[in-house]
Amino acid sequence: MKQLFALLLGLAMFAAAQAQTFPVTVDSCGAKLTFAAPPKRALIHDLNMTEMALSLGLQKQMVGVSGITGWYKSRPGLRQALGSIPEIAAKQPSLENVLAANPDFFFAGWNYGMSVGGDLTPAILQRYGIPTLVLSESCNHVDKSRPRASLELLYGDYIKLGTIFGKEAQARAQVAEWKARVARLAKPAGGPALRMFLYDSGEDKPLTAGKFAMPTAMMEAVGGRNIMDDVDSSWTSVSWEAVAARNPQFLVLLDYQNDGGAARLMQFLRQHPLMQHTDAVRNSRYVALRYEELTPGPANIEAMEKMAAAMAGAKP
Repeated sequence: MKQLFALLLGLAMFAAAQAQTFPVTVDSCGAKLTFAAPPKRALIHDLNMTEMALSLGLQKQMVGVSGITGWYKSRPGLRQALGSIPEIAAKQPSLENVLAANPDFFFAGWNYGMSVGGDLTPAILQRYGIPTLVLSESCNHVDKSRPRASLELLYGDYIKLGTIFGKEAQARAQVAEWKARVARLAKPAGGPALRMFLYDSGEDKPLTAGKFAMPTAMMEAVGGRNIMDDVDSSWTSVSWEAVAARNPQFLVLLDYQNDGGAARLMQFLRQHPLMQHTDAVRNSRYVALRYEELTPGPANIEAMEKMAAAMAGAKP
């Protein structure tokens, strides 16, 4: 396996030395985007997509970011990696925010900086000559026929981004390394898949991940199953009754690193009249992961490794 990966990486590095030719065309939620040359003034929304751009070394071609500081803390070093690149909006950018930055490319998603029926959409930005690469995980908001979440959504978007910026070979080499790490993930031996539930936030109703959200694919990669993988949505709210009835054995807690973080979520579950009786809560089986670790981006890989390590002690 190591020899095969070394060969693939070597071939990718050789290919990287060759100049990528333009124009290039990529798919964005079913629409075709063609670029005659790499963008020079890219605007990137949200932590996960910003980390994709930084992983590819696109800082010199980035004019701004948005949605970084408004809701949650970022990993150490992110601000340093961004350098002088400004944040044009702490949360959702407006059309005015975007146009003021004068970008020639926007990377965002539905409910990741854009909303269906809102004033910031790919169609509206196209009127101003700004092409938008839409995060594939979010395409279900405009096309319910999309397949359920898979790691290929992450891999595909990363390669698309690399291709747009003339770094396709580099992106493919990175994806090959990610796939090798995923292949090495430890999985529970034998028996049915471990029943898993993601708790993002909310007390009256929990916000969680349905079949279109990346955590569903991540859980499956480590040998588990999202108990809400039949919910026809991505990030959505469900009832506590539905969660408790499916009796999760392991929890993924979204750690916003504020107001007590994941510890506060677990404390709430231990006191909840229904959830306190579930196997996961009774046995304190959980892992805390950050926002960028659970939305499509480079941090997904290490997050799955953390998930697998924490699950190793979870009895089916």
